[in-house]
Amino acid sequence: MTEPALTDELIAAHGLKPDEYARILDIIGRTPTFTELGIFSAMWNEHCSYKSSKKWLRTLPTSGPQVICGPGENAGVVDIGDGQAVIFKMESHNHPSYIEPYQGAATGVGGILRDVFTMGARPIAAMNALSFGAPSHPKTPHLVRGVVEGIGGYGNAFGVPTVGGEVRFHPAYNGNCLVNAFAAGLADADKIFYSAASGVGMPVVYLGAKTGRDGVGGATMASAEFDDTIEEKRPTVQVGDPFTEKRLLEACLELMASGAVISIQDMGAAGLTCSAVEMGDKGGLGVKLQLDHVPQREAAMTAYEMMLSESQERMLMVLKPSMEAEARAIFDKWDLDFAIVGETIAEDRFLILHGNEVMADLPLSKLSSSAPEYDRPWVETPAPAALTDIPEITPIDALRTLIASPSYAHKAWVWEQYDTQVMADTVRTPGLGAGIIRVHGTDKALAFTSDVTPRYVRANPFEGGKQAVAEAYRNLTAVGARPLASTDNLNFGNPEKPEIMGQLVGAIKGIGAACEALDMPIVSGNVSLYNETDGRAILPTPTIGAVGLIDHLDQIIGGQPEAGDLALVLGETQGNLGQSALLAEAFGIEAGDAPAVDLETERRNGEFLRAHGAWVKAATDLSDGGLALAAFEMAEAAGLGVSLDAGDIATLFGEDQARYLLACSFDQAEALMVAAGQAGVALAMVGRFGGEEVSFGGESTALAGLSTLYRSSFASAIGDA
Repeated sequence: MTEPALTDELIAAHGLKPDEYARILDIIGRTPTFTELGIFSAMWNEHCSYKSSKKWLRTLPTSGPQVICGPGENAGVVDIGDGQAVIFKMESHNHPSYIEPYQGAATGVGGILRDVFTMGARPIAAMNALSFGAPSHPKTPHLVRGVVEGIGGYGNAFGVPTVGGEVRFHPAYNGNCLVNAFAAGLADADKIFYSAASGVGMPVVYLGAKTGRDGVGGATMASAEFDDTIEEKRPTVQVGDPFTEKRLLEACLELMASGAVISIQDMGAAGLTCSAVEMGDKGGLGVKLQLDHVPQREAAMTAYEMMLSESQERMLMVLKPSMEAEARAIFDKWDLDFAIVGETIAEDRFLILHGNEVMADLPLSKLSSSAPEYDRPWVETPAPAALTDIPEITPIDALRTLIASPSYAHKAWVWEQYDTQVMADTVRTPGLGAGIIRVHGTDKALAFTSDVTPRYVRANPFEGGKQAVAEAYRNLTAVGARPLASTDNLNFGNPEKPEIMGQLVGAIKGIGAACEALDMPIVSGNVSLYNETDGRAILPTPTIGAVGLIDHLDQIIGGQPEAGDLALVLGETQGNLGQSALLAEAFGIEAGDAPAVDLETERRNGEFLRAHGAWVKAATDLSDGGLALAAFEMAEAAGLGVSLDAGDIATLFGEDQARYLLACSFDQAEALMVAAGQAGVALAMVGRFGGEEVSFGGESTALAGLSTLYRSSFASAIGDA
């Protein structure tokens, strides 16, 4: 097939700037073929190369005694003792989910699961962090329903429990929703599989489903802003098949156990191109591919289409030649394709053959580790003006406003569509803070959480970045888990705008400071930029996924308050209402500074709670909505009323950091008070649980009415009541 001639328009359509194309000409000394242009486009786009963020990502803390493998592989690997490791990562599928919500979200789940099991781990848990536009926007209900159905449809069929996540709404996401998918798995610490190819003349093997035209150009699309041509991008969204992925998981784990695998890489963004290039580059080798051997489900596919297809449920492996027959038999048993499509070569070449033609012949190292890297101009986000003139509202009306908002209403409509119990190791399901999964066959457990407050990051990227990590730390601590490590999913607008780049830089600096102070290194992650539509950017949303270890199930803080229990706040309350949920939801005010995060206090308070967890029946961190919302949520889940002594809005709804709400019996509270005095931490009794009313400073209303509002508002907001 004759390839099209390269024009300025065609080059621009591939996301390559004129100077980048000039760099390509300089590297290869000639005009690239159409297939070569596609390969460069895929490897040099933002989604694959991190060319705008790489400089700053290198500043993040990524190591520690618990870290077996940090960023650079498919997922991070962290030691959990007893010869075991947890493998986890979070990744975005934002653009595809906005274009086609069901398949976009479903394939986001499929992709993150492959990232985990390509390391040799069996997936044990999933989470998702979702950001949508205003509920009143005509597209929002369609996106919410499609994304949630897609996540549930794929994860439930594959058979992995969804144990946590978050859902928010804000007009800034009207034209660009965010779907961040997290997965974690377990493996033996001495049986981790990596992607670096080794050995010359080793067979490169294609595994899994057949290649089609779905997803061609998906990685390039993911690195572009949206405009009114969005519907034309629908063919760049992949189509997933969770049942095929389940078979691929079992076949890969069986293959790994056989000893046949030298290296393995999933085919995600940029498909065959990215997987082959990364395997070769990490191993310092070249790769030769013969596309005639690629299993195809569509007729007359071109080299360009095969190299850039993002068809799902596919892997690429370098195989021990002596074990070809055994490896092939495993994939035949699981009714999956197994095809030798190339070999490793000593030269620094990426050689692509189709028929009798050379379709691409490029220096492989220039495609990956030598991709462009930018030090983009950035400006620091201006300090926000002080918050003044807070409108008046009664505490009970303020609570009603929050629990009627879909961002803070009960999310059962979402997580009840997910299988939270499959594999029978779920200890704590969504809706009550961090999710908990028992480490099968042991008394240990792992806790999982996902956190960020985008309003804070927009107002103050540094403090907002710190707060995302600190809230993750608190959510893990509140269930009795010792935080181990983090993964970040950095969602921002166009980095070519200095103010957007400034948000990214500030947030990364804040994340780095908090990860360092709280011993939560970043071991994996993803950057999603150009989240804009018609020049309007999303709120900066650097989602933090974090994992904690509970050494014994008896150490879980997972109970509920009982009638007569005391409510205590661990940490100091100043009444900071800047950028608070209350002002945003009740008055549409997003003003003032983000709350300051004192990392030393965060650590001290967290360590105190973990050390004295046996004296605590239930705990939750205080974040959005402050004390009032946290107390209501804790009480409502237990079917109890709650009475708080404070009656002023700042004390009830302020969002000061480093705080926890605890439920304790009188004797437990007394013992905690003594211990807190000795440890120098702030601990105060603020009320009690019980009865059938919610009371703030003497103003009361029936729990039943609030509970009905809380549990019905989400479905009502998206028209699904």
